[in-house]
Amino acid sequence: MNLARHGRDFLSSLTVRVTPATKKKIGIGLGVVAALLAVALTVFLLKRQALLTYALGQVKAKVERKYPVTLTLGEARFTNLKTVGIAGMSLVPKATPTDTLLQARSMTVSLSVRSLFAGRPVFSNLEISDARLTAHKTAQSDNYSFLYKKKGSAPTVPRDTTKGTNYGLLINQLLEASFDNVPGEADFRNFLVTYDGPRHQARIVMPRLSIEDGDIQGELTAVVDSVENRVGVQGHIEPGDYALNAEVFGLGRRHVTLPYVQRRYGAKVQFDTLRFSLSDKDFSDEELTVRGTASAANFIVNHPRLSDRDVRFPRGGIDFVARVGQAFASLDEGTKVTLNRMAFFPVVSVRKLPLNQRVVGKMINGLRNRRESLAGVQVKADIVSAETPANTFFAALPENMFNTLTGMQGEGTLKYRMHLDLDMNQLDSLEFSSGLTPKNFRIIRMGREDLNKLNEDFLYTAYNDKGDSVKAFTVGPSNPEFAAYDEVSNYLKSAIMTAEDPRFLSHKGFMEKAFVKSAIQNIKEKRFARGGSTISMQLVKNVFLTRQKTVTRKIEEALIVWLLENTRLVSKQRMFEVYLNIIEWGPRIYGVTEASEFYFDKSPGNLNLSESLYLASIIPRPKYYQRSFNQYGEMRSSARYFHRLIAKLMASKGLISQGDYESVDYSLNFPGRAHNSIFRAVRDTVRATQPSDSTEFEPLNLLDLLGGNNAPDGGVNTNIPAEQGGGGTPNPAPKP
Repeated sequence: MNLARHGRDFLSSLTVRVTPATKKKIGIGLGVVAALLAVALTVFLLKRQALLTYALGQVKAKVERKYPVTLTLGEARFTNLKTVGIAGMSLVPKATPTDTLLQARSMTVSLSVRSLFAGRPVFSNLEISDARLTAHKTAQSDNYSFLYKKKGSAPTVPRDTTKGTNYGLLINQLLEASFDNVPGEADFRNFLVTYDGPRHQARIVMPRLSIEDGDIQGELTAVVDSVENRVGVQGHIEPGDYALNAEVFGLGRRHVTLPYVQRRYGAKVQFDTLRFSLSDKDFSDEELTVRGTASAANFIVNHPRLSDRDVRFPRGGIDFVARVGQAFASLDEGTKVTLNRMAFFPVVSVRKLPLNQRVVGKMINGLRNRRESLAGVQVKADIVSAETPANTFFAALPENMFNTLTGMQGEGTLKYRMHLDLDMNQLDSLEFSSGLTPKNFRIIRMGREDLNKLNEDFLYTAYNDKGDSVKAFTVGPSNPEFAAYDEVSNYLKSAIMTAEDPRFLSHKGFMEKAFVKSAIQNIKEKRFARGGSTISMQLVKNVFLTRQKTVTRKIEEALIVWLLENTRLVSKQRMFEVYLNIIEWGPRIYGVTEASEFYFDKSPGNLNLSESLYLASIIPRPKYYQRSFNQYGEMRSSARYFHRLIAKLMASKGLISQGDYESVDYSLNFPGRAHNSIFRAVRDTVRATQPSDSTEFEPLNLLDLLGGNNAPDGGVNTNIPAEQGGGGTPNPAPKP
């Protein structure tokens, strides 16, 4: 009790007694301070409008110094302490004073008070409502390119434009212009962008697009070249570091369709979601290097030359290191492409030589003008995959590209590699190789098609070039017209192998040298002038695939051939047997038995050498079998040359005797149903002369492919090492 009382007394002694006079002084002081603050606030409110007008004048001057434009800002007023409202704006290029590039109905920005009084206004939180960006281009000019053509950016040393367009410079200018003009924070509402050019038109409506602390979010409806997309956009941007992470996705569960490729190339390219990131860029020595990633979900592509249906990649992506320069672009080491879980590592470069260095010529590359798109093009590509488990490999195959193999499973691993070196200045030097390397690989489950059916009786359906079914029949002993391997004349088997595929018994499905030569000729003639298919490839095309001449069908064909040849599912003899019984030998004439009867009214086992040479000669173009003869049934000089060449090659390989070769008869009789279509007239024997064998026809340039004396095909994967004569025929067909 005493202690508490002493404490209260002590505190009471410390309390300052405030007299009425003191209270009056304090009140006067507070009043003075309040009056000073009121005066200061009044001065600020009166002065800030003038400072704002000055600040906006500084902004206008800065923009007009940087770009050749006239910037007009509407009346600006503070709506609260830090927020400024601007009643509209417009941006007009000085070159076209009547052409407004950008205009907006209203703008709102935040303004730092301290920066305003310091004379260096700092704006943030830009909001633009009801804006319209109108860009257009003619053959002579446009109203927007000044945005990326900075003043004073011309090099001290003039660039040599004769070497082609420097795409690295252009892309670098676009990147810098884009990143440098991205506001830190912005909110666009009802933003309309239109573009009208000689070849393209675009209209983009953005209900809202916001940028806050670098985070981007918005949606838009874009109509480009009549292709409409509704997409959402989100991501993050760091303008100072030229770094971007963005995601574009379709709204309303709709695909996003790329418009340009559809109009320019007639191709359809779609995706559900596209993710893109740019992590680094460097521009030096007139080359731009960029690093980043890109990936797509449900990526779909289609083109009549690519496929007859949509090719779908469920998941795919690329980590890229790309360089772009003067008429040059490349993907460098460090680039990785992923399809599902399968990884590829491409190193690719594309260069276009200067106009004065481009070589053209009908026999050189089939080009006539140095300005043609392929003139002076040089392409180099080396692609390898990681060693991939078999099931991962099959799962990575794009949908609708390998329908025959859908659902296939296997054991072991597979590794892919591809090499390409193309120089249009010297097309004959084309290099190409492609293949899979297996390790402990085997198939444990077939896909949609059972490849083992080649070992059994199966129903075969023949189709015409339009894809219509023409005939269906069983391939196997249950069909009376089926001819077993040993029931076919050895002359015919040897002639077909010599003419169509001289290394059929030794290669593993492919003759890369033949493929390269075919590609060279096809490029020169700008059409499918020559095929490079082996008997294995022809068999797979006829049994498992359509007659569509598309890239995807050819790739699927190659993979099926590789599986058949490298897993030994079917013997070479059985493959050739099936081939003989299904190929077309004339209009609606299928199989060797029907062909022998149609032309010569005999069984396949009784065909002589001349008859066999004729049947072998018409396999590439069976519907035009009459073209080997004139209307009197006399063999044309070109046909005699072919027969003589094949017979000579057969003799040189020991498939026929020298006597057989010398006894080749060019006057064939056709007692079968083909007689009337070959002999269409009766010759006047009084004035008739028998044409002699012609020597004016140039060689077919196929001696190396037909088993001539040239070096073996170095690209063929044979069963015999090259130093032992790989590429020959270790098990030749028996002599007749």
